[in-house]
Amino acid sequence: MAAHLKKRVYEEFSKVVQQHPHEEVPAKKLRLTKPSKSAALHVDLCKASSPTDALQYLLQFARKPVEADSVEGVVRILLEHYYKETDSSVRLKIASLLGLLSKTQGFTPDCIVDDVINTLNSERSHQVLAQLLDTLLVIGTQVPESLNMRHRLIDVACKHLTDTYFGVRNKCLQLFGCLGSVDKPLPRESEGGGTGMAAKDVQSIISDYFGDQDPRVRTAAIKAMLQLHERGMKLQQIIYNQACKLLSDDYEQVRSAAVQMVWVLSQLYPESIVPIPSSNEKIRLVDDSFGKICHMVSDGSWVVRVQAAKLLGSMQQVSPHFLEQTLDKKLMSDLRRKRTAHERAKELYSSGEFSSGRKWADDAPKEKVDTTAVNLIDSGACGAFVHGLEDEMYEVRIAAVEALCALAQSSPSFAEKCLDFLVDMFNDEIEEVRLQSIHVLRQISTHITLREDQLDTVLAVLEDSSRDIREALHELLCYTNVSTKECIQLALLELLKNLTKYPTDRNSVWKCLKFLGSRHPTLVLPIVPELLSTHPYFDTPEPDMDDPAYIAVLVLVFNAAKSCPTMTALFSDHTFRHYAYLRDSLSHLVPPLRLPGRKLTSAPEASGLASSVESAQNFLKESLTRVCSVQQLDAPGAQSLLEFTIRDLQRLGELQTELAGTADFCATYLHCQLLLMKALQDKLWSVAVPLYLKQNAMVSGAAAQVLEETYKLEFLYSGLESRQIASIHHVRLQAKALQLVLLARTRRGVEPLLSACEKFLHEVDAFQRLFVTELPHFQDSFVDKLLDIMPRLAGSKPADLVKILQTTLRHSCFPQLKLPEQIRRATAAIIEPTGESDNPLRFTSGLVVALDVDATLEHVQDPQTTVKVQVLYPDGQSHVIQPKPADFRKPGPGRHRLITQVYLSHSAWTARIYLPRALSD
Repeated sequence: MAAHLKKRVYEEFSKVVQQHPHEEVPAKKLRLTKPSKSAALHVDLCKASSPTDALQYLLQFARKPVEADSVEGVVRILLEHYYKETDSSVRLKIASLLGLLSKTQGFTPDCIVDDVINTLNSERSHQVLAQLLDTLLVIGTQVPESLNMRHRLIDVACKHLTDTYFGVRNKCLQLFGCLGSVDKPLPRESEGGGTGMAAKDVQSIISDYFGDQDPRVRTAAIKAMLQLHERGMKLQQIIYNQACKLLSDDYEQVRSAAVQMVWVLSQLYPESIVPIPSSNEKIRLVDDSFGKICHMVSDGSWVVRVQAAKLLGSMQQVSPHFLEQTLDKKLMSDLRRKRTAHERAKELYSSGEFSSGRKWADDAPKEKVDTTAVNLIDSGACGAFVHGLEDEMYEVRIAAVEALCALAQSSPSFAEKCLDFLVDMFNDEIEEVRLQSIHVLRQISTHITLREDQLDTVLAVLEDSSRDIREALHELLCYTNVSTKECIQLALLELLKNLTKYPTDRNSVWKCLKFLGSRHPTLVLPIVPELLSTHPYFDTPEPDMDDPAYIAVLVLVFNAAKSCPTMTALFSDHTFRHYAYLRDSLSHLVPPLRLPGRKLTSAPEASGLASSVESAQNFLKESLTRVCSVQQLDAPGAQSLLEFTIRDLQRLGELQTELAGTADFCATYLHCQLLLMKALQDKLWSVAVPLYLKQNAMVSGAAAQVLEETYKLEFLYSGLESRQIASIHHVRLQAKALQLVLLARTRRGVEPLLSACEKFLHEVDAFQRLFVTELPHFQDSFVDKLLDIMPRLAGSKPADLVKILQTTLRHSCFPQLKLPEQIRRATAAIIEPTGESDNPLRFTSGLVVALDVDATLEHVQDPQTTVKVQVLYPDGQSHVIQPKPADFRKPGPGRHRLITQVYLSHSAWTARIYLPRALSD
């Protein structure tokens, strides 16, 4: 029986296998899961035998990251232990962790709001209450779009706003500032709130706490109001009086926040009329707030003084007479409004009699006026900037200088009045203050003219040992007007002294004299014979052209002569020769002049320059359009067209400096195409490899050069668009394909070729992912044809892949280069050392010598990390130095200045060195 049963089972199993021959038994899948953070935390908290142990476990847990899908479980475990915990310090840490977990990316914290609010109702510790409110604040800022949640949180804040602990009130006010409705009043509290607050405006609720007994709460109330302003709510003008009272608060933080509040209200209601206390007079709110903020410049806290001085600079709508009062410490007529002569005569007429002089004091005023009480502005506003500029803290002095600059730029009359004060700041003991004063005077230089005594004070700064100070002063003199020829002589004399004492300032001094001469041609004209040492009857010796001081004088005179044609009649014969020499060697400093017997080669006028730039742009577009027709030409004609176009673009860049970057970029791109075209000639690929080894070497060199040029195109030019970067990568892909073809022709072995083919296919795939939006512009190009047959390429053998690449390279279309809007080429020019000295720099073997390096960087992005200095020694060794970030200055947009020291040393010998050169990554 058992044998029969066993036979039946075997037959049935055979039938099943025959019916389903290919069906496999499904394999069991294993799921790998990470250990639960909530379970681990639960175990740790259960193991804690004391509040100290629990705190330690919570601190350790806070240092570990938590995934978004585990946050909710962790929060539940924390809340469970929160309800059980009796120690307030542990509950405080749990409340802090709840706020921290609410910030987890990918977690929606609105699911724990109810639990946190419930814990608030049962909590008795004030510190824990404050932390729970802070958690609610975090949750509310994480979910700002939920209007119902914001209303619930505001209700909670209203309920706890009367708490006795300042921290709780602070957090409630922060909730009002961050989550309070900026559109409508707060709704009536929900039943059972217990506070009794009716529907009330959020500003009214916050302003009630301006007079709180705790200064920290008063500060929080003002900051909450300011936050509502930042969120778009227009603050009510009635708050202004409360804010003004807080300016005299005993605590620094309150006064600082109140100054900001007064400034905000002055910007919102500048033309509103406010009364003067103890007077019938009324003035504009912006004038009143200006006087009150001026008073804060004399505050006991330097932080408040800095803030007040900075805010004064942004109050551009102040009346001129209030503004000018800040520069004078004397009270002007007790700051009372004066009656006109007509008003005084009218009052005398209405009295019915004139003073006879017989009765003592019969014309005395009918009322006695207390001059200390009737002020249009606070007496502290008188001389506010004088106090700020004389402050003991340099931060306050810098803030006052910057505020003066901002106000002077909008008021030429105020600029003239504050000139003496700014010039006096040139003698400040702190270098940063002196430097900022020079920069400020440079910004308002269009409104002022320096007198001789002021210029004398300014030029005294040229003795400063700081190079930044001296160069800033040179820049200031470039754009400053002086009043007399004696000022020109004084400035020239001091600049020549500066040149003698600091020879490295040569280029800066020459540039300064260039602008000084061009701005004052009529003042330079009377002193030309004295400057050039000429005599009407006697010949004078010819000065030395290697003297930097003489070159400085010539730069001044030649730039003045450009606007004064009669000046050239005072030149001697050797002056004309020196002009020709300097015009060639220092063309950026010496302008073209109309000299007797010589043709003027002047620069084009502004209108002609604009038209020439426009025509140059049209020529550039036509050149790029013409190049697109190279596919219809034979190989010699196409190469000739590219060569002529490249030559034209290079010449265009030399003639039009505005288009130099764009023209150079296009010329380099076309040069890459020319190299590829020459490398893909038919004669190089139609014969066996051994017969054309020399040509293969040429092709290999062309491919390497194309790769190098593409990296220069990508990283040495700024302002490139996505389409230009895609074109560069396309050319680079062609060069790499050419290298792959050469590798297959010149090397034996499958492994190197196989790895090279895989790498190339990865690069093609990366090109498709990076520039998917630009692919429609590359129709019938090399990469377009590769992407069409990409599935076939992935399964091809290396030899077949190389053949396809070779054919595709030779039959691809030339993609049109889109003309970029504005491209700038990154350049570096070394000013010092010049490399023109006949005396080589020598140093002793094993010792160190410092070499000053001064270089100008144009259009270099992030130079602090990308620019390095390389020193090449005569024995072939090189040394790369990373300059400090503090060595870089930014004199203008797109320009950087590198002033550093390079330390040179060599262990073998003492000999001549090569000059350093700038490297850009």
